[in-house]
Amino acid sequence: MTKIEPTVAAPAPVPVEPAAPPPAAPPSPPPVFTQPAAVEVTPVVNEPRKLDQLSRIEDKTARIEEKFARYEAVLTRAEASLERSAHKVDAAAGTMDFASIRDEVASLRSRVDATPRAATLFTTAIITAVLTVILTILVLKFGVPGVMQKLLP
Repeated sequence: MTKIEPTVAAPAPVPVEPAAPPPAAPPSPPPVFTQPAAVEVTPVVNEPRKLDQLSRIEDKTARIEEKFARYEAVLTRAEASLERSAHKVDAAAGTMDFASIRDEVASLRSRVDATPRAATLFTTAIITAVLTVILTILVLKFGVPGVMQKLLP
């Protein structure tokens, strides 16, 4: 992007002519609606201070335009990257085998259903504790032949 430098040359003096009455114009026809021609307005600046301020404003405007162009380029690249990623995800989703995933989930569910629940675990724990106490009392009362004699009368 190129910068446009302000011109500092003083404007050409405009000769002042005495005011003469304008010639009488013929009666004009009714107005026809047409698009007006573009009129370019050039500001006439005589003071160096105003020229300096104008050049600073033009510099700032050029910098803002450059920043805008950079941001626009970054956003364009980001948009293109997002579109590429969306196409990749779409292609990957199209190639996935949903039937095999469904079978895997079903086999996992059957394995989870086969595990014992809390009631089964509590029942097993209670039965184990009761049997352990009964066997301990029997061993203490009658002993184990060849290993241990009876300890309780």
